[in-house]
Amino acid sequence: MPGVLRRLTLVVSAAACGAPSPGGSGSRASVVPATFERYDAAAVSGGPGTGARYGLGAAAADSLIARWNSDIGADGADLPTGSGTTAEGAALFQLSCASCHGAGGIGGIAPNPALVGRDSSAEGFRFARDPTLQKTIGNYWPYATTLFDYIKRAMPQATPGTLRDNEVYALTAYLLAANHIIADSTTLDAKRLRGVTMPYRDRFVPDDRTGGAAVR
Repeated sequence: MPGVLRRLTLVVSAAACGAPSPGGSGSRASVVPATFERYDAAAVSGGPGTGARYGLGAAAADSLIARWNSDIGADGADLPTGSGTTAEGAALFQLSCASCHGAGGIGGIAPNPALVGRDSSAEGFRFARDPTLQKTIGNYWPYATTLFDYIKRAMPQATPGTLRDNEVYALTAYLLAANHIIADSTTLDAKRLRGVTMPYRDRFVPDDRTGGAAVR
């Protein structure tokens, strides 16, 4: 039976590609062009026709693009207005983040990583020598500004993008303070966040590769 099924599969595959089927002498042109550039998916049987479109989706409005264009770079130039305290961040973390990252951010439900911790065995950026060492915000995060960016875009995991800017500042302040990078009494805003230097910032370098020759 397996041999019969395999032969049937070969017959169907050969016919679909326009090749002569076993036992026959006829052939027909392949429906798949030689190059992808010439492929017109809409021209296949049941499609809307050559050169036509399926009509899926719509052009993104400028207002929609503006709402999505909220990334914050290493220099923090695009940080929004607002502020938050470490105390506010601690309360918000317990409410919205601890269920995944654990109380105090020391680790929770897998695969959610620990966010807080400065294990002395990992100090000195020894991760290349021992890959089992735990990476946290305190010992393995290059820019404080991009911590704000990540929280704003991706957290909480179940409802990403729902935090207000003041809440993101508060959470960022709490996590930085918990990792002993800023004082517990800090009120964080754009100016103060741009001034924070992460402990191992000098271990990271910008990726300025431009790639090789264009592939045709």
